[in-house]
Amino acid sequence: MQLRHTFTELRQSLRRNVSMHIAVVLTLFVSLTLVGFGALLNQQAVAAADQWGSELQITVYLCRDGDDNPACVSEVTDPQKQAIEDVVEESPEVDSWYLESKEEAFEKVKDLYGDERFEGPDAALTADDMAESIWITLKDPDEYEGITSQVIGLPGVAGVQDLREVVGPILSTIDWIKFASWAIAGFLVFAALLLVANTIRLAALARRKEIGIMRLVGASTLYIALPFLMEALVTAFLGVALAAGALAALVKWGIIGGLSGDLAFIPWIGWPEYGVAVAVIAILGPVLTVLPTLLLTRKYIKV
Repeated sequence: MQLRHTFTELRQSLRRNVSMHIAVVLTLFVSLTLVGFGALLNQQAVAAADQWGSELQITVYLCRDGDDNPACVSEVTDPQKQAIEDVVEESPEVDSWYLESKEEAFEKVKDLYGDERFEGPDAALTADDMAESIWITLKDPDEYEGITSQVIGLPGVAGVQDLREVVGPILSTIDWIKFASWAIAGFLVFAALLLVANTIRLAALARRKEIGIMRLVGASTLYIALPFLMEALVTAFLGVALAAGALAALVKWGIIGGLSGDLAFIPWIGWPEYGVAVAVIAILGPVLTVLPTLLLTRKYIKV
């Protein structure tokens, strides 16, 4: 009986303030979509950094068998490799480093271009075609000349790549778009909070006489506030569902069906990263509606 009354109140309140609820849902939809978009871009930047390295990194490529680099007379030997690692380890400019094997480099290539090109007798590449490399993370991105000059020319070193020139513009663009989307989302989240507060105030004023009667007959605060909380959950559910649909369309047609085919050299995100973005907005959406509802109903239902 009590639940039937609660759902009746919920239905009447949604109908009574339908235009305000639509405004809340649309504002939540846009703001949550931008937050999810920012989460996707953040994961895209991480994927790019995992593939190519960050702006703090430089890569030392070691000689491989049959290398056409004039600096390589043969594949790097274990003593040569140890000498290079000693130089890197003792450099004060180096924060950390690790050795990437041929097999690890080959797995990166397969992840980027797909396994089918690298299987069978006519494989485009094998692990033996890859070069071992040392990935160095610097303490200061501007302090790179010392370690670079120390390793270039060492026996077994094919070359040094400064990743800032390669990934710097790409990562900077991704970061700029990510922060811009989060900034706009922040303004819209603030607008959504104001709309939720205004909706609760109007709903409470419309039911002022009824709330007074319920107070007189001894109804609990939770029982009186329950329809307001359910309204908040309904608007949050609709906002999250619309935002999740928009992000799914972006991933399916924008990334998987579009950019990943046209720009295959970039490691693009996919459905696993979409799941993370949806989880973020699924948590944020109810928080944006339920939390202000809990705070404001304590004020407006005191009749």
